[in-house]
Amino acid sequence: MVREARAFWVRAAGSGEIRRTDVAAQRPGDVLVRTLHTAVSRGTESIVFGGHVPPNQYSQMRAPFQEGEFPGPVKYGYLNVGVVEAGPAHMVGRTVFCLYPHQTAYVVPAAAVTPVPDGVPPARAVLAGTVETAVNALWDAAPLIGDRIAVIGAGMVGCCTARLLARFPAADVTLVDVDTERASVAHDLGVDFAPPAGAPRDVDLVVHASGTAAGLQLALELLRPEGTVLDLSWYGDAPVPLHLGEAYHSRRLTIRSSQVGLVSPARRSSRTTADRMSLALDLLRDDAFDAVLAGPTPFAELPQLMAAMATGDVKGVCQTISYDGEAPCSA
Repeated sequence: MVREARAFWVRAAGSGEIRRTDVAAQRPGDVLVRTLHTAVSRGTESIVFGGHVPPNQYSQMRAPFQEGEFPGPVKYGYLNVGVVEAGPAHMVGRTVFCLYPHQTAYVVPAAAVTPVPDGVPPARAVLAGTVETAVNALWDAAPLIGDRIAVIGAGMVGCCTARLLARFPAADVTLVDVDTERASVAHDLGVDFAPPAGAPRDVDLVVHASGTAAGLQLALELLRPEGTVLDLSWYGDAPVPLHLGEAYHSRRLTIRSSQVGLVSPARRSSRTTADRMSLALDLLRDDAFDAVLAGPTPFAELPQLMAAMATGDVKGVCQTISYDGEAPCSA
C-alpha cells in the first residue's frame, strides 16, 4: 500500500510550498509516526529558506532526513514530535521526538526516534533539538559555580541555554537582546535581562547566539581578561567583521565555536548522541521552557509563516506548528 502525506518544501530562495509526498514502506524495525507538532528553528531554517547556505557547507548542513539539495528545492527541518501509529509493539502509541522535517506522517527506523518522557507535554518536546544544542554548548563551555555569564541573543538557542545556566549554583546569568520585549521571557526563564548598552561587563563567559557580527563584537567587549566567548551562531554566507585590533590580544580573549553535529569532546568518550538527546528531553520537564513557545500556526499556513519570518514580521521566540486536523496518511 502506498501511503501519502504532506510536507513543507523550500521551493527556491524565499519561497515555500506544501507538497504531497509518498511515505516510505515500513520494514521490520521501522515506525510509522503521525506528526503532532513541529517547530521552526528560526536561525538555521531562515538561512535555508533564504538560500544562504554556503556551497562549501552543503554536506555539513544536511538535516538527518532531508530530501532535495541546497539551495532548493529542499525539504528541511529537524524539530518534530509525533505519535507512533505502527511499528514494534512496545513503541505503538508512544509520543516521540525525531529530527524530521515538517511532514504530516513519516516512516523511520525505530532507533531514529526518542520517546518523550512522562511530564513533558508534546508541544514543549519540540524544543528537544534546541535543548540538545544547549547541553552540548555547556559541555563545551564548562561554566563554574558562581560564574558571571552573559547570553547574547534571546532566540531559541539563547533562551534554552540561559535556562540551563540559571540552574548552575550561584551563577549570575543575564540574557542580552536588542528586543526589550524579551525581558518578560528572561524573567520567566529565571535570568536577568539587559539591552546591549546595559549588558554587564567583566563577565567570565559569554555565550553568543544572536547570529550577528554586532552581537559577537559585543560579546568580546563584555569579557573579563582571559575570558571566553562560546559562539553558537551560524552565519550562513554572511561575512562577520570584528575589531580584533583593540583589546582582543592584550586581554587574551578567546572565541570558541560550538556545534551540535558531534558530541562535545568533553563528553565524547562517555556519552552518545542518543544519551544527549535523552538528557535534553528529560530537562524539558521544566515548565519554564514554555516561555519560549509561540503559536501554534496550522501546518497549512507554514509557507506564509516562513515568508513572514524572513521579513521580520513574526516576533515569537519559537514558532510552533500544529497538525490538528491533518490526515496522517492516505492510500
